[in-house]
Parts: sequence; structure tokens; C-alpha cells
Amino acid sequence: MKPQGPDQAELNRLALATPSAFLAFGLGSGLSPKAPGTVGTVAALVPALALVQLPLAWSLLIIALSFAIGVVICEWTGQKLGVHDHGGIVWDEFVAMWLVLVFVPLHWAWWLAAFLVFRFFDVIKPWPIRWLDRRVHGGFGVMIDDIIAALFSLAVLAPFLWWLV
Repeated sequence: MKPQGPDQAELNRLALATPSAFLAFGLGSGLSPKAPGTVGTVAALVPALALVQLPLAWSLLIIALSFAIGVVICEWTGQKLGVHDHGGIVWDEFVAMWLVLVFVPLHWAWWLAAFLVFRFFDVIKPWPIRWLDRRVHGGFGVMIDDIIAALFSLAVLAPFLWWLV
């Protein structure tokens, strides 16, 4: 479970104060008082609709750049909050969900499966995800455990993709 930190009013103020924090809070979706990681993952589906229309190489480049930006904005936002990996920081969910979605068909059933499998790994945090989450700090630490959860999700979905598509 991610540390709590400031109260909701302070979170709202910080998340809307700068473009960096607004992105770190997943365009505001991380401000949800309940299940911000899940809400952030749902919100990530909207920009993913445009991302999956691009050639795969372009999509992966955008995801890589978004990861790099995420390292910086999540580090900065965590410092401002005084909490390394605050639950409201959901840019990591955005980027990781995009990574899964660019490899599955644009169909509601595939996207639902991708969402459910990713959330499972993001919440349960099997090894090495939990290990990374506890030991790698800063913006890179915020981002990397979700990328590994995305890779685990793709590993689960890949046999079905191969078999069904």
C-alpha cells in the first residue's frame, strides 16, 4: 500500500498547481479519494485510444519518452508531497497500461482483459515487482515496478494472443 501523505485539499492544490504535478496525478485522475491507481488506469484508456492508432514503433517511442518524463515528474511530485510513491501519483499506471494496450487488439474484451491482468499484478506485486517497489526509490522507482507489472501482464496475455488472434 502506498503512503498517504497530505490531506485531500493539499493534494488538489498541488496536483493543479503545475503541469508536472497534473501529469503525475494522471491528468487529475489520481485525486480520486478511493482507488486512485484503478481510476488512473481507467483514465489511461482514453489517451491510449489515440496511441494504439500509431505505428508500433511510434507508440513505443512515445511510451519510452513518457516513462522518462514520468521519472522526472514523479520524483518532483513525490518530493513536493514528502511521500516517495504517493497513491495519487498515477502517471506510472498510465505509461504501463499503454505498454500493455499497444500489444493487444483494439477490442473491448482485450482491453478489459489487459486492464484486469495489469491491475492484478500492480496490486499483488509478485517478486520482483514488490522487491523493486520497496528498494528502488525516486521517480525511477515509482515508474519501474509498474513497467514490470505491464511486462508480466503481457506474458499472461501473449499465449491467448497467439492462440486467438
